[in-house]
Amino acid sequence: MAEIALDRLAGELLRARGTAERFIVAIAGPPASGKSTLSAALNAELNARAEGRSVVVPMDGYHLDNDRLDDLNLRNRKGAPETFDFDGFLCLIQRLRAPERPVYIPTFDRALDKAIAGQGVVRPEDQIILVEGNYLLLDEDPWSQLRPAFDYSIFLDTPMETLRARLIQRWIDHDHSRADAEARALSNDIPNAIRVCEGFLKADQVIQSS
Repeated sequence: MAEIALDRLAGELLRARGTAERFIVAIAGPPASGKSTLSAALNAELNARAEGRSVVVPMDGYHLDNDRLDDLNLRNRKGAPETFDFDGFLCLIQRLRAPERPVYIPTFDRALDKAIAGQGVVRPEDQIILVEGNYLLLDEDPWSQLRPAFDYSIFLDTPMETLRARLIQRWIDHDHSRADAEARALSNDIPNAIRVCEGFLKADQVIQSS
């Protein structure tokens, strides 16, 4: 990822938050654009300050289970917008607006290829919520319904050749041959990346990533 001035970005979020009790930030971009890396680094930067505690909420916990994808004949499209529990995720974002009690969230275990229920938590004292996911700003129904729920939005704009190399390397890192890795990336991951890059809603900030 290109150099990002995390202190400036954190300062911008804190200024935009003002006195809001809860401030929900979308960090969106295509697969392999660096959303998780940016979210973790920004979370650490914010929590090093005194102005407000933050937490990361990944969208990936709302992957449909492989058995459900088999029922829908969508296993080969896992990771595409239609392979997530959108309604469940929308309910989560709405629940995050109220800080009265803990909100338990599912997370995704890549090694198990499964969502783990209730593994994450957003506590009442968490004031800045960094939501990260591929489709948070996707300009398609029903995903476009999410946009009004975010107080601030960031989109990671990454060259397609960079995404292609990273997506292929992901499968190689999971013990696939280069040929199999290229086939998997080209059949699903890269079409998903193109879908995000060609159809996203206006973000408050676009970060160029390379």
